[in-house]
Amino acid sequence: MARIAVVAGDGIGSEVVAQARKVLDAVLPGVEATEYDLGAARYHRTGEVLPDSVLAELAGHDAILLGAVGDPTVPPGVLERGLLLRLRFAFDQYVNLRPSRLWPGTAGPLGEVKPGEIDLVVVREGTEGLYAGAGGSLHRDTPAEVATEESLNTRHGVERVIRDAFARARRRERRKVTLVHKTNVLTHAGSLWARTFAAVAAEHPDVETEYQHVDAAAMFLVTQPQRYDVVVTDNLFGDILTDIAAAVTGGIGLAASGCINPERAYPSMFEPVHGSAPDIAGKGLADPVAAVLSVSLLLDHLGHPEAAERVTAAVAAELASRTSGAAGSTAEIGDRLAAHAAS
Repeated sequence: MARIAVVAGDGIGSEVVAQARKVLDAVLPGVEATEYDLGAARYHRTGEVLPDSVLAELAGHDAILLGAVGDPTVPPGVLERGLLLRLRFAFDQYVNLRPSRLWPGTAGPLGEVKPGEIDLVVVREGTEGLYAGAGGSLHRDTPAEVATEESLNTRHGVERVIRDAFARARRRERRKVTLVHKTNVLTHAGSLWARTFAAVAAEHPDVETEYQHVDAAAMFLVTQPQRYDVVVTDNLFGDILTDIAAAVTGGIGLAASGCINPERAYPSMFEPVHGSAPDIAGKGLADPVAAVLSVSLLLDHLGHPEAAERVTAAVAAELASRTSGAAGSTAEIGDRLAAHAAS
């Protein structure tokens, strides 16, 4: 029996998670789900973001299903660093997985690209780089203020995420991995990434490889997204490129993600990346597709590929059916997805 921690979070999080739960229960009956009150409401009520006691409880689960985190009434960085990044670092979720696919029935901004032609996954390093929290400031709020952010890259951290990218590529039809960095300017970190990539590539002669500077990759994602299969990159570059990839495949409202600990020493976390959207919270307007696709990633990670495929098929059918405009309320979409996944 899978043990899932459910964190609805803020804004529309509770609405989309409720629909994701419907689909999860439809394809994997008997899931033991425990809800946790984490997010802006708890912070305002108690001043806590993620207490050590709750972190210890979460560690005992197989996976975490997250709705959304973010609220304009909370200072920037409090929830993001105190909850999301703390979970990623504490549970060594070093692979941030972001698939992007142009689904039938989905209108992307690139009119000449047809559904099925874009099917890529970005493997983003999740625990190092500029997000590691190294840096500081001097003389704050004065004309002499100095602020630094340091990008931390280790051979261990870089190699393990690159190996994960190659392993994923070998399970896909095209078997291609693209390394994205900025080696001509970021010569220290870039050299570490490039040399490590070359070493791992030499062990996988059956996988096609290429390198691109991040600015070129950003350009090609909006002009030739079909060229990509598996992209591996660092934390910051991956954060930016995955939003571009989402934009060219129907929008960030369809984007799922997983923060993965591949060894399963700790629970991995699965979430839509569309944010909390407080302007539409409680109105039944949120599309739960991204949250449901996150359930598919969760199921695949836990070793239920057939159930994961049923969820993906349900999403494909749902999106293909949207030919007349309005898709219905959040709950109505969730009901359709659960029914299709169960059949």
